[in-house]
Amino acid sequence: MFQFFRNFFKTKLGLAIALAFLGLIALAFASADVSSSGAFGGIAGGDRVAVVGDEKISTADLVLAANNGLQRVRQEQPTATMQAFLRDGGLESALDSLISRAALKGYAEKYGIRAGDNLINSEIRMIPAFRGPDGNFSEEVYRQALSQQRLTDAQVRDDLGVGLLSQQLLIPAGFGATVPDKLAYRYAQLFKERRKGEIALLPAASYAPTGKADPKVLRSYYQKNRDAFVRPERRTIRYATFDSSALGDRIEPTDAEIAARYKRDAKTYAASETRNVTQVIVPTEGAANAIRKRVVAGESFEAVAREAGLRAAPVVDVLREGLSAQASPTVAAAYFAASRGSMTKPARSPLGWHVARIDAIDATPARTLAQARDEIATALREEKRVRGLADLASEIEEQLDDGATLSEVAKDLDLDLETTGPAVADGRLFASPDKAVPEVLRPALSTAFQMDVEEPEIAPVESGQTYLVYEVSDIVPAAAAPFAEIEKLVEARWRASEGMKAAKAAADRVMARVRAGKSIAEALADEDLRVPPAQKVDMTREDLARQRERRIPPPIALLFSMAEGTTKKLDAGGNAGFFVVKLDDIAMDDIAKDDPLIAQAHRQMGPLLGEEYAQQLGRAMREELGVSRNPAAIEAVRKQLAGN
Repeated sequence: MFQFFRNFFKTKLGLAIALAFLGLIALAFASADVSSSGAFGGIAGGDRVAVVGDEKISTADLVLAANNGLQRVRQEQPTATMQAFLRDGGLESALDSLISRAALKGYAEKYGIRAGDNLINSEIRMIPAFRGPDGNFSEEVYRQALSQQRLTDAQVRDDLGVGLLSQQLLIPAGFGATVPDKLAYRYAQLFKERRKGEIALLPAASYAPTGKADPKVLRSYYQKNRDAFVRPERRTIRYATFDSSALGDRIEPTDAEIAARYKRDAKTYAASETRNVTQVIVPTEGAANAIRKRVVAGESFEAVAREAGLRAAPVVDVLREGLSAQASPTVAAAYFAASRGSMTKPARSPLGWHVARIDAIDATPARTLAQARDEIATALREEKRVRGLADLASEIEEQLDDGATLSEVAKDLDLDLETTGPAVADGRLFASPDKAVPEVLRPALSTAFQMDVEEPEIAPVESGQTYLVYEVSDIVPAAAAPFAEIEKLVEARWRASEGMKAAKAAADRVMARVRAGKSIAEALADEDLRVPPAQKVDMTREDLARQRERRIPPPIALLFSMAEGTTKKLDAGGNAGFFVVKLDDIAMDDIAKDDPLIAQAHRQMGPLLGEEYAQQLGRAMREELGVSRNPAAIEAVRKQLAGN
């Protein structure tokens, strides 16, 4: 119901920054893929981009943070480029996060707040990704996970430490925050607010240039907007797969192995017997004998037990050894001496005296080696297959680490090497976007787009049933497409861009006429071009709340943030043109003092206020420690990342 409140606060107070700062910064760093080694030499302007207190943030730190940020973006948009990331403010966000991180660490150190090794160890042990098959923390799994993410133990510990410090400092700052009753009433009342106005669209297409475009103009536009024409990075991948067939007859068990397994599991193949019984346990032997005597005489065991205030409990699949350990050897002997349907003689255990009815007997005869041979052979074959595949994969990994090429590995195993066409990060083939790389390569794509050329890797697929050996054979970096290849696209975007400029100027003219006293309809009619008529709007915030599951149109959102009697313009997005929004009237109805909306406002605005407190504390930390930036180094990093 109050989703619009949340959206409002996100915009007004910048809570997205606070949430990013609060959201366990360290875990985000630890889980992100690292696509750069961090080496960054020869940066103009110095080797540091900022200083927070006494801590320096180097150009290498910023490069690493920017690459991490791009990798996180690529989780949602696999084909995102560094140029687009920079254009959308990614470098500024990365630097801001580094500054916030350094400020948090510096402030905590200044006032003696720390996250000790034992606390960090406990956090590591609690992360599910680091648990072994037994459900407990596994040092081997931990090291493998770090290796796959190209992280060091020190990096993870440092990042987790920062996350723990943020919990100690920032969460208490906003905990239990509440808003005053008058403020809650005011915002609850906003729910009943009604706004009336008009919205007009000045389409860019109506104002776009017509006729033949000047080639010189198009080339100039292309040169000024090269980043908008960047093609994503493409990689060609060579690969081969192998499964248990590569092991040949090595997985076939020998007679000696089958005999040894039969001997090892002799108890499994020996004669066995399980029983289902119904029993009671009483304090004295006399009571047990009395119950047994009545049941043997023909009475119901269950009825006799009930009369004694007991319950005859069924127990199924009882093994003699298990019963002997759980109760006593005497009880086990009594239960396995009686015949089916009979009552056992009373026998004692630490719990009391047992008497039982034998309900069923399931006897399994012993099996000879010949009888068990096929079963043992199948089990051994599967064990040898799994172990053999893992061993073979380890051998290949060692060969690759020692410098063996993919071609050499394929030749040794008699594997057929295949090569994909140039592919983008989401798996689509660049030349044929309707086609994709083979499904077997999907799990390896993320890693493939971090590898260097001809540095083969091995990875399990299909739950370890098959292994993939692959390498990147060619990399085409992300770069602007040649003008000659995309001239038509450049022309279309130039026309759209020029249309947007003209539509913006038209929006300014329309607003000037409205402010001079004309109606919006008259202002539109004065345009030389025919444009769509304005649409009237008459809505309440309650109407907006009903649309919370859908995206609220931007001009409607603007209408509900304007002052009464004002007119504003808004970019329609996607080169569609400009909106002109005119707000004519705001009406507000009173609500009862006990209206449920007030209580909801209290509940939902309190956490938002707490987040604001935490954000302000973060800013105060920066101010107390002092932050200085090096614009020259920051710009040098930007150019380096952009490939300029």
